[in-house]
Amino acid sequence: MQVYREDELPEYTPLPWSLGQIRAAIPSHLWERKTYRGLYYLARDIFMATAAWKGILWAESVLTRPCVVHILGSSVSKLALYCVWLIYWWFQSLIFAGIWGIGHECGHGAFSPNRQICDIVGFIVHTTLWTPYFSWKYSHRRHHMNHASMECDEVYIPKTRSDLGIPKDIRESDYEDYLGDIPIYTLCILLRQQLLAFPAYFLLNVSGRKDYPRWTNHYNPNSALFYKHQYYNIVVSDLGILVMTIIVFHAGETWGAAKVMKLYGAPWLLVTHWFIMITYLHHTDINIPHYRDGQWNFQRGAASTIDRDFLGWQGRFFLHDIAHYHVVHHFPPTIPFCELTHHCAEATKYLRAYIGSYYRRSKKPVFRALWDTYNECQFVDDEGDIVFYRDREGRASMRPVAIAAHCADANSADGWERSSKGISEHEGGRFCHVP
Repeated sequence: MQVYREDELPEYTPLPWSLGQIRAAIPSHLWERKTYRGLYYLARDIFMATAAWKGILWAESVLTRPCVVHILGSSVSKLALYCVWLIYWWFQSLIFAGIWGIGHECGHGAFSPNRQICDIVGFIVHTTLWTPYFSWKYSHRRHHMNHASMECDEVYIPKTRSDLGIPKDIRESDYEDYLGDIPIYTLCILLRQQLLAFPAYFLLNVSGRKDYPRWTNHYNPNSALFYKHQYYNIVVSDLGILVMTIIVFHAGETWGAAKVMKLYGAPWLLVTHWFIMITYLHHTDINIPHYRDGQWNFQRGAASTIDRDFLGWQGRFFLHDIAHYHVVHHFPPTIPFCELTHHCAEATKYLRAYIGSYYRRSKKPVFRALWDTYNECQFVDDEGDIVFYRDREGRASMRPVAIAAHCADANSADGWERSSKGISEHEGGRFCHVP
């Protein structure tokens, strides 16, 4: 058995290039956005969602006909009905997730070069999937502007050793007392994350920045998440959610709560699962660094992501390649959403050729990756400007090279400059120094 030694771990040197240098390596035509392409994919997804809805109602009507029940038998017909509903929930949730992804691209301005079209489309599709569009747009962009910053990122901020109350100098065997869980308990907590984390983030800022005031949420226009000039857009988002609530309530009264839950509620709940699974696995890995102010800059944070082969052809078709090509989405996120003319796939080739080993991709099956990542990525150290996750035995897989504390080429390129007032406000972001 190999003995774990911290000083024998592979050394990590932070990304040395400026954002301008990296952007210059990607041909400019890959940043072109076409409104008609975005509208085509939106129409395609809506057509598929409608076809799936019509299909399941037809299948249910066939399998519940007395003559079919008589031929198949009661047990077989019920089993067949359960199976077609499971198939519907799987594929309809992927279709919904693709539609949600289009709203996400609208928030970044990647759907169309026309900002008004982006906001109209994004508001409609996100509202129908219970996401407050403008609220999400503003907080999510600040996540991009501060990604992998221990002080300033908006979400998926690693817990530290002190957060978990783990002493610094303890034996490897003693970590079991702090992090040891039986697999069934770990599975339950993981399921809770997959199904509840997204609404909990909106309502309670769960997994958000720790320095925000208590009760910070995405529905309060006076929340610390937003600027004052964004107040009325947050109100519009809230009104959209209110209208959606009325529509769903009326649908339940008209067709029955059970029918609405089966046709709409179950796929939506799975959308929250897909969204959390995709984003968690993009931003969490044992080999991904996180930075404190001494070494963080925009491009280093942007590179601290990982591409994953998500559900094979289903992820590429239904999710528009968004899950397959995420790293380039951070350099920055206005590249057209990926299935359109395969822009992200091509741009990733150029990005990977330029930054080399700083680009990360995993081909591990995503459900296995979810389980492994949840168990491996437990906490980071309280000290150090570059930190890596440690597992349940306190082991890391990388260690930062010894370097002087400075932030080289910090934020120079293409209007993403850092200043005392923050990032250009039309991007809805700001760099933070914790108040």
